[in-house]
Amino acid sequence: MAISLDAAAEVFREAMRNAVKRYSLWYLIEGLLLIAAGVLAIVYPIFSSTAVIVLLGWLLVISGLLQALSLISARHVPHFWLQLISICLAMLIGFLFLRDPEQGLTTITLLLIVFFMMEGISKVVFALTIRPFPNWGWVLASGMVGIVLSLVLWVNLPVTSVWLLGFLLGMNLISVGSAIAYLAWQVRMS
Repeated sequence: MAISLDAAAEVFREAMRNAVKRYSLWYLIEGLLLIAAGVLAIVYPIFSSTAVIVLLGWLLVISGLLQALSLISARHVPHFWLQLISICLAMLIGFLFLRDPEQGLTTITLLLIVFFMMEGISKVVFALTIRPFPNWGWVLASGMVGIVLSLVLWVNLPVTSVWLLGFLLGMNLISVGSAIAYLAWQVRMS
């Protein structure tokens, strides 16, 4: 018996609604804990930034080891050497992050600066190409904010690398926690 895509989507949505309603207290607790963790990450940005770099270093080393173990039995697969180089680079970067987390913070901050600049430029170009559309100015403003943000971070680089990652992590945890807690609260009140 075939079921239409719309019917299957509705069944899935209803199952999700029921699960959220059934476990709304746990979702509420999870949201509040995420908000608390986000606030702590913003209050202690140096600690949280360093913790992220150390965790990333360990993840790169462990994933590199696991990939190396799986690659040992596959020495005759195509592109073996490319995979081996990729594994070695991941492990090397992981070891460098673990050896000197401050340099890892600077590296990640530089990557974020490049990302914000490129995203900002692409949004400005996109906004100028859709210019007759209503509200194109909001896209332009968003792009300008990305460009200005990347320039501010670049100018203050030695200082920003210490707190930026922890601050962004905190903001993300707060936004995710708020969304989950709000959803759970609304479900409990309905």
